Amino acid sequence: MIDFLRAWLDYIVFGILGLMSFLMLWFAFERLIYYWRVRLGDFDHSDTLHVALTRNLTWISTIGSNAPYVGLLGTVFGILITFYDIGQSTNIEPAAIMTGLALALKATAAGLLVAIPSIMIYNGLLRKVDVLSANWKRLQSNEHL
Repeated sequence: MIDFLRAWLDYIVFGILGLMSFLMLWFAFERLIYYWRVRLGDFDHSDTLHVALTRNLTWISTIGSNAPYVGLLGTVFGILITFYDIGQSTNIEPAAIMTGLALALKATAAGLLVAIPSIMIYNGLLRKVDVLSANWKRLQSNEHL
């Protein structure tokens, strides 16, 4: 099992984080295009509008909140491998320990590099939902005059 983790851990963690980044960007661009094209006059109820505007935002939020945990999991497994190697070695070199621990931390950094833009994009899209909802309310009040 340790040999499998040693050989594949980086590919697995970075593959998952890469997939999360791709999905986040896909959903973000899909939402932006939708917001540019949405016709507020087509909606007759605020709940219908809200559902349409917030579609796929949960995915972006979920990716932003879970990417650090994926990175942390990669770091924990990297540290586990380092400690296992130390336990199996008769000659403990501080440089090898520090190198192993430093390399393990790259997964956490990668998780944060996925999470931070995801949360920023999510917040920006939520702001756009608020603006579009306010514009819809204004349109509704003008129709009733």
